[in-house]
Amino acid sequence: MATEQKPECACGDTSVVSSGRKRIIFPCAGVANVGQISNAASLQLTEEGYGVATCIALLGTGDAGLKQRIAEADEVVIIDGCPVVCGAKIAAAEGVIPCQHIVITGLAIEKGPSRQFTEDDVETVVSAAWEGKGRT
Repeated sequence: MATEQKPECACGDTSVVSSGRKRIIFPCAGVANVGQISNAASLQLTEEGYGVATCIALLGTGDAGLKQRIAEADEVVIIDGCPVVCGAKIAAAEGVIPCQHIVITGLAIEKGPSRQFTEDDVETVVSAAWEGKGRT
């Protein structure tokens, strides 16, 4: 009988980043439109080679492997949807200080009860990250 191996999570694996800087991107990924935008933007930023989208829930567990990848990264970017800043609060609770913190409602995108958003909304957030608008 073969021993089952537990798959290892690749969240925060910065070895695939092509931008020259190792960045880990944490979207809040909330249910409202701005949370969905944060997730879509982080995935687009990953596809563009800006950094690697990573699960904020895994950070909240205190995962040792992710904390090691954070320590080896050049930058941590948090993309929160709204002023509640769930992502930043989770990061702070785990002792992680972002180099860039983007709050989507601060980019003139309104939070709404629907999960609907446009590609322009996503592009606004992606551009803000590339331009460093959330630098702390």
